[in-house]
Amino acid sequence: MIAPHTISRRTFLGIAGALPFAARALAAPKDVPVGLELYSVRDELAKDLTGTVTRVAKIGYTIVEFYSPYFDWSMDQAKDVRKLLDDLGIQCRSTHNGTPSFSADGLKKAIDLNHAIGSRYIIMASPGRVSDLDGWKRVAETLTAAAEQLRPLNMLTGYHNHQPEWTPVEGQRPIDIIAQGTPRDVALQFDVGTCLEAGADPVAYITDHPGRIKSMHCKEWSKATGYGVALGEGDAPWKRIFDAAEQTGGIEYYLIEQEQSGPGGQFAMVQRCLENYKKLRA
Repeated sequence: MIAPHTISRRTFLGIAGALPFAARALAAPKDVPVGLELYSVRDELAKDLTGTVTRVAKIGYTIVEFYSPYFDWSMDQAKDVRKLLDDLGIQCRSTHNGTPSFSADGLKKAIDLNHAIGSRYIIMASPGRVSDLDGWKRVAETLTAAAEQLRPLNMLTGYHNHQPEWTPVEGQRPIDIIAQGTPRDVALQFDVGTCLEAGADPVAYITDHPGRIKSMHCKEWSKATGYGVALGEGDAPWKRIFDAAEQTGGIEYYLIEQEQSGPGGQFAMVQRCLENYKKLRA
């Protein structure tokens, strides 16, 4: 063993400079946690939240994302959900929100609810009806204003794309307006399936926005069957997508989303998707 006082300044600086790269190498891609967007089991969730979240955890998901109906919870309900998550050993890191969550009073409520359940990201999943370029610019302004209010609370906002964002409006894609019109700490929660359906390149989108793809909806799509296909059984180039997300995108966690279930129902489909995900990551 070399005594500390025998290491030259040049050697010390070389070792220190290498540490970030070593840490990155130790963080294997397969260690990125994978969760479930609970819209995938929406019918079951509407009937029994506790039982559904418990079953999702038993299947093997370590994160869940609640969507807009959560906004109607009381604080007592939110605290009960947080206890459930803690008891199951899983997390909620983000929620899906409509425009009511971004009004003056609505954002305050969303902050309280998200804080109660342990979620850090308040994601805009629907901007409402937007018909022109100025409308999309206003969406970006809304996200920017929300980011300014959330930043001191160590919370963040973000935007979840659907199909319309890939269709040019007055010569510009709304998805680009959102990205260019918001600060870099506004996450671009990437929905892969809607990107594919619109004919866009998912890998190019990720690499064009380094550090901003904090979470991703791993939603499969197929030219033959649309969304009626399990993860890994459609057209998405998942290995290239995962590589881009982890090497460039700044991914923190993945969320599997399944819009259509097959034989066996929603639970069977999300279990199949997780099994396929693990095969892709092996």
